Parts: sequence; C-alpha cells; structure tokens
Amino acid sequence: MDFQVVVLAGGASKELSPLVSNEVPKALLPVANRPVLSYVLDLLESSNLKDLIIVVEGSDAALRVGGWISSAYHDRLRVQVAQVPEDVGTAGALRLVANRLTASDILVVSGDLISDVPPGAVAAIHRRHDAVVTSLLCTSPISGPSETGSSGGKDKMKKQGRYNIIGLDPTRQFLLLAAAGTDVEKDIRVQRSILRAVGQMEIRADLMDAHLYAFKRNVLQEVLDKKDTFQSIRQDVLPYLVKSQLRSEISANGAPLSKDGLNENMASQNGQAWLSQQRIGAPSCFHEAYASVPNGSTAEPGRIHKCCAYIASKDKYCARLNSIQAYCDINRDVIGEASHLSGYSFSAQNNIILPSAQLGSKTTVGPQCMLDEGSHLGDKCSVKRSVIGRHCRIGSNVKIVNSIVMNHVTIEDGCLVQGSIICSNVYLQERVVLKDCQVGAGFVVTSGSEYKAESLSKKEKSPSH
Repeated sequence: MDFQVVVLAGGASKELSPLVSNEVPKALLPVANRPVLSYVLDLLESSNLKDLIIVVEGSDAALRVGGWISSAYHDRLRVQVAQVPEDVGTAGALRLVANRLTASDILVVSGDLISDVPPGAVAAIHRRHDAVVTSLLCTSPISGPSETGSSGGKDKMKKQGRYNIIGLDPTRQFLLLAAAGTDVEKDIRVQRSILRAVGQMEIRADLMDAHLYAFKRNVLQEVLDKKDTFQSIRQDVLPYLVKSQLRSEISANGAPLSKDGLNENMASQNGQAWLSQQRIGAPSCFHEAYASVPNGSTAEPGRIHKCCAYIASKDKYCARLNSIQAYCDINRDVIGEASHLSGYSFSAQNNIILPSAQLGSKTTVGPQCMLDEGSHLGDKCSVKRSVIGRHCRIGSNVKIVNSIVMNHVTIEDGCLVQGSIICSNVYLQERVVLKDCQVGAGFVVTSGSEYKAESLSKKEKSPSH
C-alpha cells in the first residue's frame, strides 16, 4: 500500500515497574508467553505492511529488541530498529526518525497495542478521504479483576475506562474534536466554524484512541518541525490537526502557506464545500447545512485539511498495555475471551498445556490457563485463570489464581499466589502468600512471608500505586 510503518515500542516504562527492567524492556514483556510487540508485528504482517521502523527508547532496550526481532522475524519483515533517548515522548520519537520517512503516507502504531483490527482498513479510509490524519478508535476496554478472582471480591467490579472525549460528524467519519479524558471537568472549546460546517456533532466518551494513526508524511513533518515543543501525538499533534481543519496553517498539498487566518465566514463556506463533497449517502438533513453556500464563493486552496476516524466494530478486540492493571486484563483476555489472538490452539478443557509440561498427581489446571514448555507442577496443585511461563518449578500444594508467572520461576510447597505477577527467575520459598502483588525479576521471597498489594523488587520494596 506504499505505507511506511513506524512502531513506537517504548523502553523501560516507569508505569510498568517492576515488570520491566534493563533485561526486559516493555516491548518484550510477555503476554500469554509471547512478547507484547509480537502482536503488533503479526497484525501488520497480516495487512501486508512489512516495511517497518521500530523506535525503541534507550540503547540497552534497542539492542535487546533488535536481537529478538532479527531472530523471530528475519525472513518475514523488513525492519530498521531506531534508538532514541528515553522520555522523548511519541512526537519527539517521530521527530528523531523523520529523516528516515520517505513514503507519502505513514502509519504510526504503538508497540503496546493488542488488537485484531486490520491496520489496512485504517489505511484504506485514510486514502479514500485524502485525510491528513486518520485515527483508529475502539470501544474502551473493560478493566478490572475477573468476577471471582482478586481478593477485593465484589468491591472491585469491572469498570470501563474513560479515555477520550471525541467529537464526530453525523456520519462518524470525520474527527471534529479530540480531547483527553482528564479534560472532561474543564470547559472544552469547539470552533464555531466547525460546528457551522457540520450542523451537529456527536460527542463520545466511550471510545479509546488506540494509538494507531495514518498520517500524510509532508503534513506530519511540517507540524513536527514548526511545533518543536510538541511531545505527544495524542495530546499535542492530533488535537492541533483537528482544531485547525478549517483554517489550516499547514499545507495539505505541500505548498507553503501564509500565516494570516481565514475569517469565520470564509472558513464556514470552505467547510461546507469540503464536507458536502464527502456526503454521498449522508442523511438528507445533513445537506441542509450546506444549502446556503453563496453563489460564486470559492474555497481558498490548501486552507482545509481533513481529519478522519476509523471506528472499530464492537466485536473487535483492542487494548493497550500501558499499566499494570492493563497487563493483567490483557493476559486474562488473550487466554480467555480473545483467545484467537494468542496464536495457540486450546484443548478440550479450554486451556493450553504444552506437551513438555508435567503435572503431579491430583493437580488441576482449569480453563483459561496456559502452562508453557518444560514447566513442572508437583502434587495437589491448583491453577485457575493463570499463565505460567517456561521451565518453572512448582512444588506441591501450591495454589495459583488469576496470576501471571513468567519464566524460570521456582515456587516451593504450600504457596498461595493470587491476583499477582511473578517476573522471571523469582524464588518463592515454602508457604509464601502473595495477594495482588508484583514481584520483580530475580527477587527471593523468604519462607512464610505474606504480602498484600505490594511491589517487591531487588532495589526497593514499596507499596504499589
């Protein structure tokens, strides 16, 4: 499709401490025992988008991610790994790789997106409307523990996240307002000219910006150059493009523009001409808004650009791994309701137990569980709604519920692990009780310890927030 793809894969994300570390950058965090980045790469490959720049923050992370990609995808994708400094922001990262962008359209996708929405569908809408940006919007995922899982019980009901305030035209193709969910308590300003052009606007607070965008390259580069303080695509670049649709300071056709603004009336007329061109098949009431365009008025060339939205259908899965809670939710979903994303085939018991895993006598592994290769469970163990990684050694009388256990973990007899995340090479001595905890890589939890809602790691021990 002549789209160049930029995957923003992050680095050692602070929000995901202690799960990420120098050894395990965010992109390689396992989801159902596969690096989270593999889900995006497989999705792009399935839309035949194979020319990728993967941007990684920090030199250690870039080396590790590059090494993994070259072994896992060497004959499948054309990948350049670009290293950028940490904490430059998504717009800052794009600015630093702008000299590598050559295609007329660029697809920018977050490396922490887990979805089955085809990127090719977003790219096609973008091309059809000749938009400067097209944003993928999905139904906000349901967050929170499973019905019977976490120790919070019924107090912790699943809740829908509030992500963005989105304004759409009546056909739901054009993006007229984009504001962060945190702005909902503030006054949100909408250009009168946009409202006048569209007649009415639908405001939605139930849609998530999935961090998958198609951009016109020349417009994107111009915004990044002109607005050198912009750090975030979602918070800076996208709202700027949306707000300036009818009185654009950027050149939608590549020709430089003067800075003088359009008057309100001209902007409205331009908007009417622009939108009325797009309204084939739109509701008849919509055309009335444009019936009064004065004779002989002409739209000023290059002054108008279009921002589009692709709204995924509700049966599609879409989530971002951007918090500890999201990490738990996504692992639960990928071995549960969204099991088609895992890439594994499930047994008649609706779980995944790899052939080289071993179970002791009277040990049960319930539905929506995964037990990876080389792991060994002792006698009388119980595993419910959990993911267990490779080469784990688990003793007898161990209960693991609603948890994620990564690779090479040792759990001695009589332990209870509930609602927790255990990173690789952790050692739980006998009779340890962990509820709603995160245990960083290589940590040793001593015999008989009990922890609730703690974050345990080698450097420090502090309550999780």
